[in-house]
Amino acid sequence: MLREVRRIKARVESERLPRGADPARHLKLGRGGVSDVEWTVQLLQLQHAFEVPGLRTTGTVSALEAARQAGLLSDDDAEVLLEAWVLASRLRSAIVLWSGRTTGSGVDMLPHDSHALTGIARLLGDVGTGPELEELYLRVARRARAVMERVFYGAE
Repeated sequence: MLREVRRIKARVESERLPRGADPARHLKLGRGGVSDVEWTVQLLQLQHAFEVPGLRTTGTVSALEAARQAGLLSDDDAEVLLEAWVLASRLRSAIVLWSGRTTGSGVDMLPHDSHALTGIARLLGDVGTGPELEELYLRVARRARAVMERVFYGAE
């Protein structure tokens, strides 16, 4: 089962990311984005929910906390994954507000445009300037990707 889930995740990564999208900036399907966190949590649920009742939930945040409490994730790893999931989710919402669009490839992409980054940072209110927001997301996503690779794929 584990090998098959890992194979499916790898296939999703290679096939679902829109053509030409920068995987470091795609908030949902990119490296360290929402999908990485959710796949990691869901794998832990598949492996351990029979013995950890707190994992029997559809909520990513509550499942992360249950995995941490059960010792399936270290405090640091759980915090890294939570921070990435929350930040990417907040960014997706802010991009919808900033752009006025609810669909399309741009909704899930951290923009390169400094004007848009600055507007999104202002909407969020607690992340500094546009360049600081960009640096924050890229750093948080890199850290989350490293945790996901270690926990999900068993990579060191």
